[in-house]
Amino acid sequence: MSTVQISASDVNKLRQQTGAGMMDCKKALTEANGDFEAAIDYLRKKGAKVAASRQDRDSNEGVVIAKTTADAKTGIVVEVNCETDFVAKNADFISFANSIADLAIEKNPATTEELLALELNGSKISDLLLDQTGKIGEKIGVSKFEKVSGEKVIAYIHGNYRLGVLVALSADAAGADEAGKDVSMQIAAMNPVAIDKGDVDSKTIERELEIAKEQIRAEGKPEEMVEKIAAGKLNKFYKESTLLNQEFVKDSSKSIAQFLDSVSKRLTVTAFKRVQLGA
Repeated sequence: MSTVQISASDVNKLRQQTGAGMMDCKKALTEANGDFEAAIDYLRKKGAKVAASRQDRDSNEGVVIAKTTADAKTGIVVEVNCETDFVAKNADFISFANSIADLAIEKNPATTEELLALELNGSKISDLLLDQTGKIGEKIGVSKFEKVSGEKVIAYIHGNYRLGVLVALSADAAGADEAGKDVSMQIAAMNPVAIDKGDVDSKTIERELEIAKEQIRAEGKPEEMVEKIAAGKLNKFYKESTLLNQEFVKDSSKSIAQFLDSVSKRLTVTAFKRVQLGA
């Protein structure tokens, strides 16, 4: 049993350093005989224990943060998860998620694993996630991390941090910022599977053709017509599900490709990412 007297100022100091609760800080200092470094280790170990005990819990709430570098050549989108909507709307949690996104912009990690290994204020992101779990009492983690690079990258966050979009344009032309935002909103709303027809993977095409053929046969159409009708249905799929061929939500008389060309000749999309919370 510790005989060291733990003052209220000591407890407050540890709270300021760690963000942990008052009683947790007092217990940590007591267990560590007043040693601040040992008390911090105690709290982190407690956080690790809490995290381990919550691995089977669903953490489908949280926030999606999308940001670009100052030169708008690279963008990142990161999903930071928690268990409840109450925590997701907390200003401190949103600030924590933004700090992870800011670090990703600064350090340019290639993968989620590299992101989690980066240090923020002297601690690895992976350790800070455990600390947050101990502090909040919910499973906290990073489930998605995506990057896009290009001549002009626009980041868009939709629905109170519930969906993030990155879109790369082929040129930093006049009007590219506003056009990029419009295209980002299109991606958020319409969830395209690819940029253009040629970017759709073969498995998706095979699946769409097979579904179309089964539908046509179920309608009693002659077998010799199946292939032709299925090809027509595939073209409809391309129009509805590939970004450049979709009708522009703001002006249905134009496709996205036509809209971008009207902003600047031959302006197009070279890459995009869409991250939806919990999806």
